Amino acid sequence: MTEVLVTGGNGFIGRNLIETLLFRGHRVRCLVRNPQASIILKDLGADLIQGDLSDAASIHAAVAGTEVVYHLAGLTAAVDPEDLLRANRDGTGIVADAIAAQPNPPTLLLVSSVAASGPATRGQVRIEADPPSPVSNYGKSKLAGEQAALARAAKIPLTIVRPGVVFGPHDRAVLTALKTIQRFRMHPVPGWHNPPLSWIYVADLVELLMKAVAHGERVPASAAHADYSPQGCYFGVVQEHPTYAEFGDMTRYVLHRPYMPIIHCPGAISWFAASVNETLSRFKKKPDVFNRDKIREALVDSWACSHEKAHHQLGFVPAATLQERLNETIAWYRSKRWLW
Repeated sequence: MTEVLVTGGNGFIGRNLIETLLFRGHRVRCLVRNPQASIILKDLGADLIQGDLSDAASIHAAVAGTEVVYHLAGLTAAVDPEDLLRANRDGTGIVADAIAAQPNPPTLLLVSSVAASGPATRGQVRIEADPPSPVSNYGKSKLAGEQAALARAAKIPLTIVRPGVVFGPHDRAVLTALKTIQRFRMHPVPGWHNPPLSWIYVADLVELLMKAVAHGERVPASAAHADYSPQGCYFGVVQEHPTYAEFGDMTRYVLHRPYMPIIHCPGAISWFAASVNETLSRFKKKPDVFNRDKIREALVDSWACSHEKAHHQLGFVPAATLQERLNETIAWYRSKRWLW
């Protein structure tokens, strides 16, 4: 029985990870800001430890005695880009320092993002050895988080996983797109060029994360002074790379929308709409994922990343096709009445 800490357990990836870890007999503790708002994790069987990524003392207490730390906590959007760095870079550094301070440092599995690697060249598939070139503030903050962990690589066992677009039960980001398709019978797509995207179903990602802990490479100590490390890093993606437009096409029959036009929004219009939404977010002091950062990511040539390394080194094979996983997700949404 392994003693495991999960940060970011209230997120949809974290919740799915916790459920699987507990099902397989691990003891799981979760770092949470508000235990009362995280009662569902306690009901699952996890131990709750109150703390915050900015509170080093609470992180040290949460890490003590663990064998594995899955670090998922962070921000995906913020009104101020500095908030992204504080959460995704500085928070990761605090977690890594707490791990390094242990007599027997646990393995740190850092969940990053393909946004940290940056886009691929059109017609090419990005691999882990490619130098990172993030285009968004979010991607830059996730790369900064990787670099904060790399700086401690001589002191801690470290593996990094960069997931693509993650979808599945409890996810509300993809749900928004599905609701648009269902309600308005159309699928808006930013820009005229549809970049191939990297996708993964949440249960498949959880399996990959656990395989990376059990059998994966560790970042070498020599990477402590490097900007990135191909060794010890894996893309969390599947082999298929449908575009956002193709993703909409995959959903239309499941959603009983046999006719569904793809509405291409020119880049300038998408940028303007995102700017307006960003201004409203600042006024409300509440970040929104539809912002200029997302348009920066949407208007690139490709987000196709390779699954080969995870496949060959970890034996990672998705349990079903992307279409089958999408069907499962929509069925789950309907069971919860999130879709009709």
